[in-house]
Amino acid sequence: MTKNNPAGSDAATSERVAAALRDRIMQGELAPGSPLREVPLAADLDVSRNTLREALRLLAAEELVDLHRHRGAVVTILSAEDLRDIYRVRRVVELRAVDDIALTQPGTAQAMQDAVAASESALQAGAWRDVGTASLQFHQALVATLGSNRLDALFRTIVAQLRLAFAAAENEADLQRPWVARDREICELLIAGLRATAAAELRRYLDDSERAMLELARLRPARELTESGTARRPGTVLGGM
Repeated sequence: MTKNNPAGSDAATSERVAAALRDRIMQGELAPGSPLREVPLAADLDVSRNTLREALRLLAAEELVDLHRHRGAVVTILSAEDLRDIYRVRRVVELRAVDDIALTQPGTAQAMQDAVAASESALQAGAWRDVGTASLQFHQALVATLGSNRLDALFRTIVAQLRLAFAAAENEADLQRPWVARDREICELLIAGLRATAAAELRRYLDDSERAMLELARLRPARELTESGTARRPGTVLGGM
């Protein structure tokens, strides 16, 4: 933005801050229910509190942050219906990517392979949060093959919301371990040009993942957030995936 457009510049800064916070959520640095206190967060990001508030409003529109009058902002805690809706979106977007995939585009196959390799390396190291991040990056790379900036932006939000589900798991090792080999299988099927087989495997993958998340949510009843004093939303999931 130019100096003659301060309002536009402010908007760009707010979007940049929102992107930084979204990335922190996606990397697992901000867990569900975490309070987002304005003073330290604005200082950490080197922005004004007004800019931070606008960034938080942007993230609230993406359902990554909950804003509460007089109590401030907290990272969203997903409900069971939130999880179901996330998987509705995943089925539409990811399966379309498999149907339309064009591996002839420069870097397309490499991005997916790099993400799978990163997930496998993190698995060997027992770095479970990194396993989850790399798996999400694989699915982002798959969606990126569609070549749509709007779908990429939509899926960035979905990925950040999925990370919130990951962060709520009591045992992230048990949560992440089964999906590494399945990401590898889907990747290799796509590279081999076996789209129909890859699509069938991805459908099973998404069905199994959704069932696992909802089952763990059912087994671990929601509880009040005592640290932040924030009342949970109906159907809130505080643990499990």
